[in-house]
Amino acid sequence: MSEKELYRQKMKAQLDELMADVEKIKARASVASVDIKLRLAEDVKHLEMKIDEGKAKLTELAEASEGRWESVKDSFESGWGAIRSAITDASKKFKD
Repeated sequence: MSEKELYRQKMKAQLDELMADVEKIKARASVASVDIKLRLAEDVKHLEMKIDEGKAKLTELAEASEGRWESVKDSFESGWGAIRSAITDASKKFKD
């Protein structure tokens, strides 16, 4: 298996974990106070948009040539930190 494919599989697994985290946030928000629900609604929408971008990057990575996949990888990783930070921030709102 190529390095590109191994990386794609690793990132797919991590993206699946992040999607599960978003689902947990949505579940917790559904039983939270109205104030927290309102604060999280926009965050969840933003997270889902970022996850969709991650899915698109994974597709781009899978379709990239061996010579181009490194640049796609760099682009994917630059957005990866933003997704993780957004999920962490949304989770913290339950602690306020």
